[in-house]
Amino acid sequence: MKIVFYAYRDWAIDIFKSIKPYEKYLVSHSDYECLKTLNPDLIFFIGWSEIIPNEIINNYKCICLHPSKLPKYRGGSPIQHQIINGETESAVSLFIMDEGIDTGDILIQRNFSLLGTLDEIFNRIVNESIISINKILDDFKLGELKSYKQDNSQSTYFKRRKPEESEITAEELLNNTPLYIYNKVRSLDDPYPNAFLRCKDGERIYIKQVKL
Repeated sequence: MKIVFYAYRDWAIDIFKSIKPYEKYLVSHSDYECLKTLNPDLIFFIGWSEIIPNEIINNYKCICLHPSKLPKYRGGSPIQHQIINGETESAVSLFIMDEGIDTGDILIQRNFSLLGTLDEIFNRIVNESIISINKILDDFKLGELKSYKQDNSQSTYFKRRKPEESEITAEELLNNTPLYIYNKVRSLDDPYPNAFLRCKDGERIYIKQVKL
């Protein structure tokens, strides 16, 4: 069985390195021409933030990893949006890609906690993803890969966050709880644009860690 992984984030590459030793290839940039030569059985997009051409989705079995309880939190920056919104539990969702945004049929979901630091959260994502992907590979090899449709009536969608949204404004400080500020800061730890306060002269004070 031949597998191609599109991944460039450190945690996504950790997943690639840890799955079962099938014939696997890592592509860390948008090289889709290589698929014509490799002709993979499965393609995984892990932590991938670029638009995948429909030609690829329609001609190969493409599987995407999305760190939310789909159909909730479709779209960009799912981890940040969930933490800022006060969610305490999420899921690694692996689904068969279609032409929609995170709308394809779900193969597997495994829960993980959103408490703690981003490093701790991503370690959980890696561990649950390895278990999930290994199961998908085994099921596919046995011809037992099963999926189910998402309940679109329960879907929510969020846009990718922009660096300027990392600002903690005076209005936010006045109108939100300490827990909200705590969650926003910890959701924006490295490697994301860190939370910051803007001073009168326009200078920024970046906030890396907080305690509640």
